[in-house]
Amino acid sequence: MDPLRHATLSSRRRGGAPEDYLPLHSFFDTTKELCADNRHRLLHNAWGIRRIVLPIFGAELALSNGSRVMTKEVCEFDHVLADFAGKYMPTLGDFVGALASDRCDRARFEEIRRPYVGNDAVVNLLVSPYAVTGKMSSLLLTHNTWFLNEVLPQVFGKCGPLLAPGVAPAELFDRMRFELWMDNGAVPPPSAPRKIVNITQDKSLCS
Repeated sequence: MDPLRHATLSSRRRGGAPEDYLPLHSFFDTTKELCADNRHRLLHNAWGIRRIVLPIFGAELALSNGSRVMTKEVCEFDHVLADFAGKYMPTLGDFVGALASDRCDRARFEEIRRPYVGNDAVVNLLVSPYAVTGKMSSLLLTHNTWFLNEVLPQVFGKCGPLLAPGVAPAELFDRMRFELWMDNGAVPPPSAPRKIVNITQDKSLCS
């Protein structure tokens, strides 16, 4: 679904004009510049919404009709769930689980992060994918040139070197397998429960 269709959906559900929502939905899909298939949906999860989108757009969106809506709800219901057939909200771990690891990652990422040491807020954001997933390869999401030069300044303002060095975004996607769950909710992501057990009826859980 393209950003205008997402924005039209938001307008129909929540009021206001599609143009009120278009910057938000367009930002979600800026990763299409990096990857032409649905691996691009790196921000389509709670980490992307909480750590990236909300700091940029704020907790509420002001609409042209004078009302306000919760940014988080627009992100979750009108973008992420809409892209996954209304069924699934993938986690950051789902995406990172498709990334191949490399034994050189730690040293490379430490060198890329060096110019930001001393700015705790920036460093915390840069390492947050590791905190969430426990996988060093997850730092490909925040230690690439697109994130450092395009996203980080929108969150914090200019906070690093001009033309900050980092991993090429192409490497991020070269190391990410395309998995069927990424394709519009065709199958559940790894984090989705496979079976829901009614514990009040399943006697085996009490034996």
